[in-house]
Amino acid sequence: MKSSFSLVLVLVGAICGSLMNAASAQSLVERLGYPAGTKLIIIHADDLGETHAVNAAAIQALERGAVNSASMMVPCPWFPEIADFAKSHPDADLGLHLTLTSERVYYRWGPVAPGDQVPTLIDENGYLRHDWDDHPRIDPKQVEIELHAQVERALRMGVHPTHLDSHQYRLIMNGKELFDAMLRVAHGYKLPVFVTRDWFAQYPYLASSIGPDDVVLDHTVTIDPDVPAQKWVDFYLTALKNLQPGVTEFVIHPGFNDEELRAATRERPTWGAAWRQRDYDFFTSEEFRQALQRENIKLITWRELARRWAKK
Repeated sequence: MKSSFSLVLVLVGAICGSLMNAASAQSLVERLGYPAGTKLIIIHADDLGETHAVNAAAIQALERGAVNSASMMVPCPWFPEIADFAKSHPDADLGLHLTLTSERVYYRWGPVAPGDQVPTLIDENGYLRHDWDDHPRIDPKQVEIELHAQVERALRMGVHPTHLDSHQYRLIMNGKELFDAMLRVAHGYKLPVFVTRDWFAQYPYLASSIGPDDVVLDHTVTIDPDVPAQKWVDFYLTALKNLQPGVTEFVIHPGFNDEELRAATRERPTWGAAWRQRDYDFFTSEEFRQALQRENIKLITWRELARRWAKK
């Protein structure tokens, strides 16, 4: 009986959540000053700073206007290059891709904070952990120390980020304590955080943590590793055709399929060099631009979103 009652509560909650999401999709664009039913999209490139090939592809895409937003990984070896770009392009919509893992096998990076301040985040060699499967107890206080260190390094290097998001969604999917740590850091620097209503059902603590002053997107789209290379374009065209009203972020991973990126990502094809080249090719294509026009989709950036939200 108890389990049946719990199931009813879950179903009712899901239905209510769906209704709220539908209403919020309209109210968000209206609060941003757009007519109800408007489809707004952020084309967001992840992982800048990871390698030169990723930086070069993202910079080209940003300068061509194909990609209109991105975020940078402060602990990574090629962050200084993209930091220089950010400093010389102050109008670019560049955030920080808060990074707590070093997921590659042969290409690694460590924390920005001293290792003795964040011991639960590092492995025996001083690198950020490859994953958290074998070390589930990550200290939220140490997470907050590392996040502050990453933002402060970016600021010292002349970067003025427009938003924060989370590499591999570690700060989203690993519990309320870590998400709240990210929120505290974001609020301290008066920066919006990438969070979307799409995640509320799976991670209900997100909705309970955010407040009325937090910007919450309506939807997100990212390609799944199960999509074969020959269906890459079809996936994105279908996603654009089926785009719902509200603000949607497309999370993409452009890069050039060159020797450097192939070496850095050679242990697996997911988010590897060929994957990133396909993302770059589609989002810099005329086919993508035509799809935006055909579906009457408007581009928006985190910079514009935060500015309009502040005037709500």
